[in-house]
Amino acid sequence: MKEGKKQSVTVRIAGEEHAIRSNAEPDYTKLCAEYVDRRIHEIKKQVGALESYKTTILAALSITDELFQAQDGSEKTEERIAERISELATRLEERVNSGDE
Repeated sequence: MKEGKKQSVTVRIAGEEHAIRSNAEPDYTKLCAEYVDRRIHEIKKQVGALESYKTTILAALSITDELFQAQDGSEKTEERIAERISELATRLEERVNSGDE
């Protein structure tokens, strides 16, 4: 996400228009709003008729869960990469040292 000066963009979420002022590019803001709107519609399909604010809360929880899972996956990937780098460094050091003998 590139940041610049604050810009205003109008987005539609859950059937309502919202004017959003953000440092983000308008296309990025629209993309985020479309994602939220899509999630709200998915929740509505799953649970049926529910008060709007409750559907929005469920969508927010769902998106937050997705974020936390992605962060956890990223941390695990970083750990695996660090372990692999350490293994490779050890093997390289062993090779270099075995050449000295």
